[in-house]
Amino acid sequence: MPDIPFHETLDLSLCGKLGRVHRICRQAVSVAVEPLGFTQPGWTAMMHMYHLGEGCTQHQLATSLDIEMPSLTRTLKQLEHAQVIERRVDEHDKRCRRLYFTAQGEQQLSALKARISEVKTHLYRGLSDEQLNMMALGLVALEDNANQFMEDQE
Repeated sequence: MPDIPFHETLDLSLCGKLGRVHRICRQAVSVAVEPLGFTQPGWTAMMHMYHLGEGCTQHQLATSLDIEMPSLTRTLKQLEHAQVIERRVDEHDKRCRRLYFTAQGEQQLSALKARISEVKTHLYRGLSDEQLNMMALGLVALEDNANQFMEDQE
C-alpha cells in the first residue's frame, strides 16, 4: 500500500483544517482583546482598515473582510460611536465614504496591535521561521490557485 501524504490523513480536508485553525486563532485573539473593549467584528475591521491604509473606502473594507455592506455598516457605526474612526465623504465622489482613525482610535489600534502580537507569539510557539515561511508560501499559493480556479469557471 502506498504511503499516504500526511495532509490526506487529517480528519478534515487540508482546506477544512485551515478554516478550523483560522476560526480557533480568531477566537484566541477575540478572547485576548476583549478586556480592551474590542469585539470580533470591531477588531477585525480595525486591523483590515490598518492594513488597507487610512482613507480606504467602506467598499474596500467590506471586500477585504469578505462581508456584506450592511454588516460592515453596523460595525462602523459602533466604531464611530466609540470615537475610534470617522467616516468622511470622498471629495471626488460624494457617494463614497472614506475611513480614518481618530486620535483615540490610533491609541486603541496601538494597544490592539500589541495584544495581537502577544497572541501571535504564543500561537507560533515551537514553529521556526522556516516553517512559518513555508506555511505562508503555501497559503498564498492555495489562495492563488483557488482564485484562478474560480476565474476559470466563469
